Amino acid sequence: MELKVVKASVEKGEGLGWGKSLLVPSIQEILKNDSQSVPERYIQEPKDRPLISQNLFDSLQVPVIDFSMLAQKDANEIRKLDLACKEWGFFQIINHGVREEIMVNMKAAMAAFFELPFQEKSKCAKGANEIQGYGQNFVVSEKQKLDWCDMMFLKTFPHETRNFKFWPLTLPGFKEAVEEYSTEIRKVSNKIDANLSVLMGMDKNGLKRKLGEFQQGIRMNYYPTCSRPDLVLGISPHSDGSLFTLLLQDDEINGLQIKHKEVWIDAKPIPNSLVVNIGDAIEILSNGMYKSIEHRAISNEKKPRMSIATFVMPGDEVQIGPLDSMVNEKHLPRSYRNIKYIDYIRQKFAMKMQGKAHTPIVKL
Repeated sequence: MELKVVKASVEKGEGLGWGKSLLVPSIQEILKNDSQSVPERYIQEPKDRPLISQNLFDSLQVPVIDFSMLAQKDANEIRKLDLACKEWGFFQIINHGVREEIMVNMKAAMAAFFELPFQEKSKCAKGANEIQGYGQNFVVSEKQKLDWCDMMFLKTFPHETRNFKFWPLTLPGFKEAVEEYSTEIRKVSNKIDANLSVLMGMDKNGLKRKLGEFQQGIRMNYYPTCSRPDLVLGISPHSDGSLFTLLLQDDEINGLQIKHKEVWIDAKPIPNSLVVNIGDAIEILSNGMYKSIEHRAISNEKKPRMSIATFVMPGDEVQIGPLDSMVNEKHLPRSYRNIKYIDYIRQKFAMKMQGKAHTPIVKL
């Protein structure tokens, strides 16, 4: 059987960027040849396999925040947001202001891309020393277990960080859908940033003043069906390196799980909601008050699943470290050192996804 590997383009003058990843076959293409077998490299070690039938903790629900109430500065909703950040590191937001049509169009554009012939998708393959484009990231070893997922990652803000060689510009409606969705999500992320600034003892513009203009990147995840979902992982357990991440889930199929008090909990989809999770950068800035949380994705036998993660990040050259408002030498001493964001991200991309293995890099 021919393995169709996503081949990277190599261009002169490409810098180090954020990192690089080894080339791996497209799982979507592997399954076109044999939909019943699970290649050895995708079979997780027994200790890492998901318990697909586990229903013991169905009563636990990720907190839900009504964004329209936050806009009204409702004290109870602000308190719920604070507790969600402290105790869960995850929450779902409803009434966030992004029109359903925009979310539907974004999902349709992503689906259309992954339905393209492999040769067409490969025109958007990741470049050398790059993480943008079609392929896979965080593959650092030929022996590493692989995720049951193909992905596309694009930088969307600031505009000058966009690299259109990775965009399928000939695919009708794709560019327009991504631009409209990323613009609307940016408005939501600005409101989240303002609320987090206040919760961390600053005015609503505190984080913007400290960090400058935020970066935004979108990762589109395609999870094919799997004949043995109990053996594989859609995405391995990890925390995000962002300030925070906004996820548009499949409304019908559950796949996201978060680690809450050492137990894996389903983040059950709420139609037209967005899932928000705290990233490593906020953990560092909050001096550990708000922690990034391990999460993973599982697969299923019945239907392919897609999700769209939007990462909100500091600028590459920004120094991140505990905010003065989050440090009290007597009660809350500094727990993290300062680090330039690009240095943190490069160290993160140099490792495979492995739980919370990255934040100890900056722990004091």
